[in-house]
Parts: sequence; structure tokens; C-alpha cells
Amino acid sequence: MCVECKKRRLLRRRSQLPWHRSAWKGAVRVYRVNPCGYSSIILVRIRDVLYNDVNLKYLLKEPRMSYSVLETIESPRDLRRLDAAEMERLCDEIREFIIETTSVTGGHLASSLGAVELAVAIHRALNTPEDKVIWDVGHQAYAHKILTGRRSEFHTLRQYGGISGFPRRAESEYDVVDSGHAGNSMSYGLGLALARDLRGEDHAVLAVMGDGAMTSGVALEAMNQAGHHLDSNLIIILNDNEMSISRNVGGVAAYLSRLRIRPGYTHMKEEFEELLRTMPALGDGIVRIVTQIKESMTNALVPGMLFEAFGLKYVGPIDGHDVAQIVETIRQARRIGGPVLIHALTRKGKGYRPSEHRPDRFHGVPSFDSGTGEMLKKGGGESWTGLFGEAIVKIAEEEPRLVAITAAMKLGTGLEEFSERFGERFFDVGIAEQLGVNLAAGLAIGGLKPVVAIYSTFLQRAFDQLAQEICLQDLPVIIAVDRAGLVGEDGSTHHGYFDISYLRILPNMTIMAPCAGVEMESMLRFALGLESPVALRFPRGRVAPVENAGAAGLELGKGEVVRPGDDVSLLALGCTVPLAMRIAGILESEGVSAAVVNARFAKPLDPGFIQEVGGGKRLLVTLENNVVAGGFGEAVMAVAGDKRLAPVMMKGLPDRYVEHGGIPELQQEVGLSDSNIAGEIVDRLDRL
Repeated sequence: MCVECKKRRLLRRRSQLPWHRSAWKGAVRVYRVNPCGYSSIILVRIRDVLYNDVNLKYLLKEPRMSYSVLETIESPRDLRRLDAAEMERLCDEIREFIIETTSVTGGHLASSLGAVELAVAIHRALNTPEDKVIWDVGHQAYAHKILTGRRSEFHTLRQYGGISGFPRRAESEYDVVDSGHAGNSMSYGLGLALARDLRGEDHAVLAVMGDGAMTSGVALEAMNQAGHHLDSNLIIILNDNEMSISRNVGGVAAYLSRLRIRPGYTHMKEEFEELLRTMPALGDGIVRIVTQIKESMTNALVPGMLFEAFGLKYVGPIDGHDVAQIVETIRQARRIGGPVLIHALTRKGKGYRPSEHRPDRFHGVPSFDSGTGEMLKKGGGESWTGLFGEAIVKIAEEEPRLVAITAAMKLGTGLEEFSERFGERFFDVGIAEQLGVNLAAGLAIGGLKPVVAIYSTFLQRAFDQLAQEICLQDLPVIIAVDRAGLVGEDGSTHHGYFDISYLRILPNMTIMAPCAGVEMESMLRFALGLESPVALRFPRGRVAPVENAGAAGLELGKGEVVRPGDDVSLLALGCTVPLAMRIAGILESEGVSAAVVNARFAKPLDPGFIQEVGGGKRLLVTLENNVVAGGFGEAVMAVAGDKRLAPVMMKGLPDRYVEHGGIPELQQEVGLSDSNIAGEIVDRLDRL
């Protein structure tokens, strides 16, 4: 940002000038381009020039009469009074606002920057909230939030007690659904459109879907069903930026690439049909006669014409950064009737050079320097994801049968180096977790050793494949369950706190969790040697050191004692071991001797080991970063009951969805802080 732009921003912040149309009646708009190319719009009141001897040249140099278009937008209704220049200025201001905010709070930057014009055009073209807009995933909806009455709260984005980083029904009437996972907006939209028709209503329904989400099975299923309801008006905007988190892969991505270089097809087809209809004495009859000719033309210009084959009317590609073009296309799509897909080409990260250059790294960002784009790292030490990436590369050098699979998360799951070193052994299936797990089953049957790296929250989508394709056949597939437990600011749609519960019920499944960095590689090697299904779960964030952890060799179902104690045994799984160590320190000050056990396994549990660490104790306390229902604690309680051991107190996450915020704040809220648990243990011991 140049000096002139910084000065303009400072003046705007200092200015207390309100927006009153009457005060600016008869004003002249003056447009200026700053040295960096950033445009300013200046309102000059004629009476100031005539009666106060204001020098117009001085105003251009020092725009004390400049104003922010964004600050005049309180709801989408305000968009409809803006002219073209103000719309362009508004989009620039929204981008600047998003960059400034996310540089402090972190968030999904690149995707939201690329969808600014889409959000502005959608709300300008439709009568929201009466007309319904569904944002797929929702991480592209920051401009939508800003335009729908949440500008003043936007600084609380993803903060504890602040607004969510995704659309939330409880947050605004403009948020139609709670978004968070990819591929479902078309399904939501079709359901809303059918409900509207059955109730005799007349509002529009528009679903925004990223091109990466088109690889998901639920998106293709929804498209197939939409083609069955040709009388139900549904508008789908395909936001095509060639990216999901990493660059899109697969046949759908290749197909969209072919469409991008053939933008003239739709217009040519419409003009061709119109020409035939206007021919004297022929009319509509000739249109039917030349159907085969048209189809041949379609196949020549756009191979396959996928969307029209599903029954959707295809429009595009159009410029996804041209507000006027998007508005007109949406209005036309509403008049056409039936399901219409608008193919909009956008640039992920648009308007901010660092994110345009590396949209994958700026997909989800921590706080960063907005001037340089440099990420501001929090805390020291290696991340769990980084340790996994290092371990799998090291083992792959020794084991040529090891292959890795991810679902559009190469960078997020730590597999970037693996993909570069062993490209022929790396498979990115796109946003298709079910396919990824099923593919792993085939690779395992074929004699390879597949490792599937997926975030815990997204692994839920592949539960049937885990049960039927992996566990039923007892196949040697390793699931690297990243982002297990609370993940922080992404909130309820992204917390990974169900995986122990739904994986525990599957026969043949082994569930492991390292508590320290030294255990990551050893557990991955151990899992490869089991020749059966294994889930290796680890959290988001940095690795906390644990004294004495990892010293004992791995044995199936057995943990290790990292701190001895006589009164209480704290059986902690994975990242809760450091928490247990802190609790033991607090209890020691209260005169309670607590042993800390690194459980290592959530399934199976060796009954002999549980009896060994729990025998003679007054209380067993289980700690897990998972919901208590069906989790590790219930497994320990079952063994303790059979062995008639001490009573069990289970500490984990509650039976409800947890909101967004910093992990320490969330742990405090759900009662997983060291002081809370230590106090509960002392109270329980007093009652015993």
C-alpha cells in the first residue's frame, strides 16, 4: 500500500463525517488513481467550492471530503443504490477490511478474497433474506457476513464469544444453513427449492459451490437429483478458481479447464437456436430437426457437456469479478426457470499479492503481517502435522510399498514433501473422503501399505467405507487422523471430537495416540507392522514435551507410566498427557499422590495393564480430547468394572457441540483445565 493510500485510510478513520444524502445533494464525484493503482472516490460539494473558496486541486491532493462506501452499507438493500464506480470501490474496501481483520484474527483469507464480487452481486441481484443464499463450506463468505449487518462485529471473527468464521443460522437471518463441510450447498438448495414449491412460495434459492467441491459424491448426487426436478427453479453458482485448498485434481477439474477455454459455447448455442426460430416457414420445427447437429456442435465445442447431461441449464463461463455481469446473469437465470448452473471464473486470493501468489498457503492463515504476508508463528516447537510428515517420508525411504492418500489436503496433512519425493506413490482424490478410504482398501488388497491422512471432522464422511471396505475385510490400512479433538477458532463444524467413539465400535480397528513427538514415528512403524486397520490420531497445534514419555517399547493395548503415584491414577490419552502432568503437580500440593499413565491405546485395552495401574488406587481418572460418550473413558470403565477396580471418573468433552475460540478458552469452558479437574478430584476423594 502506497503512502497516499495509507494517508487516505488514516483520514477516513479520523473523519467523523456522517453519511447524509441531503448533506451531499448536488455533490460532484471526483475519481483519483493513487500511485499504487488504488482508486479513491471523492465527493466535492459545489457550495464548498463556490462559497468557501475551497481549492479543487487541494481537495484532490488531500481528500478531506473522501468517504468510505463500505461504511454506508448496513444491509444488502443499500447495495441497490450504488453506481458502478461505487460498487468497484466497495469491493476494494471489503478486500482491505478482510485483509486487515484476518491479519489479526487469522482465518480463511484467499477463498474469501476471491468471492467478494460474487457476494456483492448476489445480494444486489436478489432480495435477501427473503431470497435464500447457501454458501458451500462457508469459508468464502466473509464478504457476505460484512454486507449483512456484521461489519461492526467482524473484528471478533473466530474469537471466543465473537462471530463464527462460517455461516451460522443462530447468528443472522441471512445465514440459511450452518456451513462447514464441502459439497452440500446444492443438496440444501434443492431441498429449499422443493419446499418452496410445495408451499406455493415464490422466492429465489441460490447455492454457491466451489469447483473443488464438485469432486464430492454428495455434489454429484445432488446434481443428478436436480436434473429430475426440471420445473423447480434453482440457481447454482459454480465458483471456479481451480483451487480447493490445494490445486484441484481429477476428471472434473480437467473438464472445467476445458470449459474455461471455450467461453463462447453458451452464447453461440443461444444465437444459433434463435436464428433458426426466426427463419420464415420453419420456426420451431427446424430446431427439432437439427437436434443432432446441435449435439454434435456441443461435443465439438465443449466435450461431454457434463452439466447439461445432468439436466441443468449451463451458463458461462462468466467473469466472477464483474459485478454487473454476475447481477445480470443471476436475474436471467431466475427468469429461465428450472435448475440453472452459472459458471463463474474467479481468482483465489484476488487483490492481495501474497495470497494470489500462494493461495494454498493463504487458504487458512494464522495472524500475519498484512504488509509482507509473513505468518506470525505462535509458540515454539514442532507441530503434530509436521512430525507426521517427517515420519512418513523417513519410513517411505525404507519401505517402497508405502503409499499416501489425502483428500485435497496435501499441505494441511503434512504430505507436501512426500508428494514431491514420491510422486508416483501419492494420491490426492480431491474432496472425496469416501473415495480415499475405498481407494486405500484396493491398494491394500493389491499388496501395498496405504496411509490415508484426513482431518478427523472430514473422516466422519467415510464411516461406511471404514466399516465395510476396511474393517470388515481386516485390511492393513492406516488412517492418520489429523486435527483430532478441539481445533480452536474453526469451531463446531471442524472440531474432531467424535473419532474415538465411532472408531471404537468397529471390529478389527486399533486406535493409537502419541503423547510426545518421539512417539509419532514409533507408532507409525508399529501400525505398519500390525497388518490390520489402525487409526493414528493426533491434535492440531504444537507438541508439548512430556518427561519420560516414549521410553517404554510399544505393546498392543498397553501404555506406560510416566509419573508414579499411590492415591490416584490419571489415565491420559494422547495430547491430554501434558494436562495430566499439570494436574498431578496441583494434586501433589494438596497432599494427593497421583500417577500419570500415557495410555497410548484407546482400543484395544489390555485388561492386565489396566489392573496394574489401577489396582490399589482410590480413584481412576480418564482424560481424553474426545466426547465422553462412547470414548476412551467408557472403555476403561468397562475394564475397571470387570476387574472390580477403583471407581472411574471420566473427563472429556461434553455431549454437545462446542463453539469456536482459542483452545485454552474452550478447555476452560468445557471443564478440561488443570485447576478444574484437580479440584473435582479432590472433592471426589473427600466424598469417597
